[in-house]
Amino acid sequence: MSAGPAATRDWDLDAPALLVAEDFVKSYGGVHALRGVTFKARTGAVNVLVGENGAGKSTLMKILSGAEQATSGRIVLDGDVVEFRSPREAMARGIGIIHQELSLFPNLSVADNIFAGRELHNRGHLTDVREHRKQASAALSRLRQEISPDTMVGDLPIGTQQLVEIARVLSQDVRILIMDEPTSALSGTEVDVLFEVMEDLRKENVTIIYISHKLEEFRRIGDYVTVLRDGALVAEAPMSETDTAWIVQQMVGRSQSSLFTRTASTVGDVILQVEGLTVPGKPTALVDNVSFNVKAGEIVGIYGLMGAGRTELMETLIGTRIRSAGSIRIEGKEAGDSRVARRLAMGLALVPEDRQRDGLVQALSVRANVLLAIVGNLTKGLLLSNGRERDVANGQVQDLRIKVPSVDAQVTELSGGNQQKVVLARALLTKPKILLLDEPTRGIDVGAKTEIFRIMSGLADAGLGVLFVSSELAEVMGMADRVLVMARGRITADLPRDEVTQGLLVSASASSQAMKVSQ
Repeated sequence: MSAGPAATRDWDLDAPALLVAEDFVKSYGGVHALRGVTFKARTGAVNVLVGENGAGKSTLMKILSGAEQATSGRIVLDGDVVEFRSPREAMARGIGIIHQELSLFPNLSVADNIFAGRELHNRGHLTDVREHRKQASAALSRLRQEISPDTMVGDLPIGTQQLVEIARVLSQDVRILIMDEPTSALSGTEVDVLFEVMEDLRKENVTIIYISHKLEEFRRIGDYVTVLRDGALVAEAPMSETDTAWIVQQMVGRSQSSLFTRTASTVGDVILQVEGLTVPGKPTALVDNVSFNVKAGEIVGIYGLMGAGRTELMETLIGTRIRSAGSIRIEGKEAGDSRVARRLAMGLALVPEDRQRDGLVQALSVRANVLLAIVGNLTKGLLLSNGRERDVANGQVQDLRIKVPSVDAQVTELSGGNQQKVVLARALLTKPKILLLDEPTRGIDVGAKTEIFRIMSGLADAGLGVLFVSSELAEVMGMADRVLVMARGRITADLPRDEVTQGLLVSASASSQAMKVSQ
């Protein structure tokens, strides 16, 4: 292994561990999520845990944080064997967790969310609202966020909501901080701030367990890396003794060069044409006079920083936002002011950025989630045809290689990558001509990303137009036939694949003026 750039201090595998998961086994019926895993969180270090979706990372963290119990194995904390029967018991011993999927209440204020379940009381035994505001402001200030604690969480963009989630845990007295994909919705600037806070915590001897699929990020902040694959421990090492290629090889069992491949499809006629599209906002337009097209068989990537207007553009295309000017044409037909149902009928389908909030009904099964968009087509008389439902759902599971114990399993039992495939499966059942994908690889591992990109390439080969948003330079550079760059609601560059460079994308994403337009 060659030396990597990330670690700032020398570490060794014999360094003392504050928390140890010893010989963890976790079974769900006949499925083994963990197979004799021993994981060490070394004191005062950033302990990175990586692996593909379904490798067992989240299961391991749920046990360490008290949300679940192991089938066998034990937890050793400060040299003593302990057992946590709930997250509250784990928190009482100083173990806090920041979940990948938001667990906030959108109809409550920022302060109310930060203190939900652990309200402070004044001398009159009433909720101390003033102290809530004060401490919430302090936690947000630590993350360099100038947000009023009275702001409703539902009014905040998803990246800011993620920071509120982080602030909620940081406001508590933690000795061990588990961070599960904390940067999945953050901009580059917000990531920098979070890493500064993590460095402060490390200096305070807080032990951090960090789960991430963003290799360059965790190599930058990590001290140790532990790799899980198929529920088993396959490797661990000081980060300074690894490189990115080694980590990927351990995670997926194959080289990094085989993960992202794209052979251009034969491009046909324009099937989506957008002219002068404008979406109002305060103080400036969310989407400002945007024009572009997508052709049959073409994969078009949209790159930009958070707040550039990418998600707002996608929502306007599918009909959940109202435009104030401009036109949207699908195969030459004007979409008008039609909303989602009509856009679906015309051939548009969207896989949204936030799969938990906007893409899934978490209380329902995999089958129900897959079939939601076409349930009206599966009736026999006035009743649903159970056999037909199952056949269609199983067909999608097989075609997209969705790993499920059964189509009747609750969708929340699936890994993040497989949940994303469920959302994609539902979109494909509407038989779209243009598929819109907003951050389709957010919070999923490199192996699952490869699967998503394989599906995208196959759809383009079949003649679909694919328009996808990504914050990852490597993704848009590797997968797109053409890249649109957005900044401040405008398209600032339109670049064919052979002209795309990292420097051009970064420059265009920081500019509000068009740099280059290629036809």
